[in-house]
Amino acid sequence: MDITNVDSVAAAPPENQNKAIVNTLYKGLASGDTVTVAGLIATDLEWWFHGPQNCHHMMKMLTGKCSTTAFKFEPRSIDAIDECVIVEGWEGAQVYWVHVWTLKDGVITQFREYFNTWLTVKDLRPFGCSSSTTLWQSHPRDLTKRSLPGLMFAI
Repeated sequence: MDITNVDSVAAAPPENQNKAIVNTLYKGLASGDTVTVAGLIATDLEWWFHGPQNCHHMMKMLTGKCSTTAFKFEPRSIDAIDECVIVEGWEGAQVYWVHVWTLKDGVITQFREYFNTWLTVKDLRPFGCSSSTTLWQSHPRDLTKRSLPGLMFAI
């Protein structure tokens, strides 16, 4: 990443900074820039996966077990909620994925990968009321009639 990109990211609000960092990660993966990718991720990255066992595509890329061209991640949406960045993508009617990246001080420290799984993000922090607020929900256009397991991610 060149210094001008770092300066412009640092001037943005924290949520926008996090989105820019994650966007840089996907661009680095797409171009095979392993130096940039490695510089964005903590060496002790915490990882969690939900989906078919043969679909650990992102983790295989991050660990070097497969090339960055083995599975092409093309984000369709990138949203930030506090320190989390949620990235969603799909390819036709068979492949749907959601990645939740958690950043601390500009470094990715946690990665949650959901493959062929609907995801709902809820705010469960106490605000003096008993209900929770939905902050984000899966919304793939090509898979609306498909039945997939669903999970809730709590903030």
